[in-house]
Formats: sequence, C-alpha cells, structure tokens
Amino acid sequence: MNNKDIAILRNLASKYFEIANSDKNRENILLHKKVNDLEQPRPIVLIDEIPWHEMKFDDELALKCEDDFCRNIEYFLKRTIYQWKHMPADMVVKPYFEVHKVIYSTGIGLNRIEKEHQNDAKSFTFVDQLKSEDDLEKLHYEKITYDEEKTREIYNKVANIFGDILPVKITGEATGYGLGCKTWDDIVNFRGLDNLFYDLIERPDFMHKLAGKLTDIFLDKIRQYDELGLFDGDAYYIHSASALTNDLHPNQEHVRAKDVWGRGLAQFFASVSPEMHYEFDIRYMIKAMEPFGLVYYGCCEPLDKKIHILEKIPNLRKISITPWADIDLAAEMIKNRYVISAKPNPSALSSPILDKDAVKKELTRIVNACKRNGCSCDIVLKDITTVCNRPQNLFEWEKIAMDIVKNY
Repeated sequence: MNNKDIAILRNLASKYFEIANSDKNRENILLHKKVNDLEQPRPIVLIDEIPWHEMKFDDELALKCEDDFCRNIEYFLKRTIYQWKHMPADMVVKPYFEVHKVIYSTGIGLNRIEKEHQNDAKSFTFVDQLKSEDDLEKLHYEKITYDEEKTREIYNKVANIFGDILPVKITGEATGYGLGCKTWDDIVNFRGLDNLFYDLIERPDFMHKLAGKLTDIFLDKIRQYDELGLFDGDAYYIHSASALTNDLHPNQEHVRAKDVWGRGLAQFFASVSPEMHYEFDIRYMIKAMEPFGLVYYGCCEPLDKKIHILEKIPNLRKISITPWADIDLAAEMIKNRYVISAKPNPSALSSPILDKDAVKKELTRIVNACKRNGCSCDIVLKDITTVCNRPQNLFEWEKIAMDIVKNY
C-alpha cells in the first residue's frame, strides 16, 4: 500500500467513526434492543442485500485505492457511509472496524456440483450425490482450526492504518447465522430438487438418516467453536435482521453458544404441510438450536400457518414472515411472544418508477397487523436483485417506510 491509499482510508475511517458515535446511532441501538427484548416499541426498518452495482450516485462508491487489501476496506467503509447518507432507515453501525478471526474447516465431505447451463440465468441444477444409504458415508464431521497468527497479522495491518482514529477489533462468530443449521438447504445443494419431495414420502427412513447425520455434524461444529473460543458476544445483526438485545449476557473472556443467537431455516419446506415440516425439520431443529441463547427461525419459506410447530424450538425469539405469508394471520398467532421479522416484497423496486401507493399499502398492512396484536417487529427489506438502475427507488422506499413507522 502507498501513502495515498492510507490517506483515503484514514479519511473514511474518520467519517465512519463519526457515524458510529452519533446520537442517532446510539438511539437506534436502544430501539433495536427494545424490539428484540419484546418491549413492543415502534417497528424498526432495515435495508440489506442491496444491488450495489446499481447504486452509482454522484460517484460516491468509486474505489480510489490501488492496493487490493486497501480496496476491500475502502469498499466496506464507503458502502456504510453511503447507506447512512441516502437510505439509513434504522441501521446501526458498530463503533469499531472488525477483523474477523481466520477460521478454516476441512468440510463435511461434499460440495455441491452444478450441472452445466445453456443460459445466463442465475439458477442452478445440482447433481445428486446422496442417492443411497451407502452414500451417507461420504459425509463426515469437519475439523475446525483457528489461525491466530494470520488473524493477528491482519489486525496489525489495519490498526497501523487507522487504529488511532477508529478502533479495530478481532471478532469471532457473533451469531449462529454463519453456522446456521440449514440442513435442508444443504441437502438441496448435495442432491438437487428432482427427487426430494418424492423421497419424503417414499423413503422417509433414508431422509431421516440424512437429516439426523447433518444435524449431528452441525452440533459437533458448534462444540468445536465453543471449545476454541470462536464465538463473539457483540452481535448487531443476525443475517439481515437485528440481533441487539439485553437478554444475552456473554462472558467476554470466553463467549459460548449459549451467549449468541442461533439460526435455523428450511426453505425447501415452503411447499409441505406443517406435519411434514415438523417431522423432517423441526424435530431436528429442536436438537440443533438447544445450545444457543436465542433463536431466529425462517428465511423465504412462508411460516404463517406453522407457528404452532415453531414454538417447540427452544429459546425461539424471532420468526421470519415473508412476502408470501399472511402477515395478519402470523401476527394474530405470534402476538407478543416472539419478534416478527417482516419481509416486504423487494420486487416493488424493480420498476423504472416506484409504485409508492403499493409500497404504502404493503407497509401499512404490516405495521397495522403488529400494532393490533402487540407484536415487536423489524421490517427488513432484503433480496433486492435490482432497483432498475435507479437508486432513487430505494431512497424513496426508505422515506415511505420511515414515515409510516414513525407514526406508529
């Protein structure tokens, strides 16, 4: 790196530090905690998974650093500053720069194999690598190792650039999302979708053995993270949703799984009955989530008609309610027992002109359902594939959302 790169990063670190230590950021942190502690304040609004390649606005995201290491840091800092300026909603910014612990894994024996495609669509078809019980022998426990020397090397490099301006901190796995129990998403990756639904009916014993083995592999991974001290007790987000809470009390000397959020999901089960969802996923999720202090369940699968099976998961605190779920039904079932992580439909932003009336209608329905039933809620706009190359769509969506929740 050269002096020019260092000057660029120091300037950005100063701007980031100012945001992180602003009164607004402190207020947002308190609001997030109230939501996750089920105190039922107004809903918070978050925006994530942004199509950054379409967000060019006044050249604010253009990278100026020459060194690749510096460019990666520059990209993170510029995106954070950009979002805070143009579409902050209720985002929170950590008061330090993270250097993630360098962690290696041997893997569990399989990686997904994609079939060749003849088009440019962002879709995949996977090769079935687990056709028989003999194939289950391909799966094995993974070995986790922590490279403390490499981690310290990166930390020193960053701290020497701007540690006197913005604190630099070595961090571990702050939530269980990075280790999320995605048993059925993994099975889809290893097998493809062609036979899975049939196998639930025609080969249930085989599918139970497969789910059970992957659950045991997951739990062994959690054990290793516990023993190696790789968890971090300073979670701000779990995936795209808020994770700040007063209900976890980690011992910072050695944070354990019981001190962090766990995450479970089973998007493959969007199309199955509650009974089948419970039999093949929730009964394993009960075991997989037991080590964690709090649990967030769900992703894109509609769960409005499955709250009664989800409540069997230990330490459940937050449930994802997608655009394909009935928010009114979900809020009526959840009430003040769990946090609703409501997901508005991101397709609203994919038109050249944002349909503001449609956005207001959708968000008002979410807010009214939560208010009527006394629900704590974070509203998370994510999976934003495109804004039709018009960043203003996102800026306008944020303004509408904030106007609605502030009148809660």
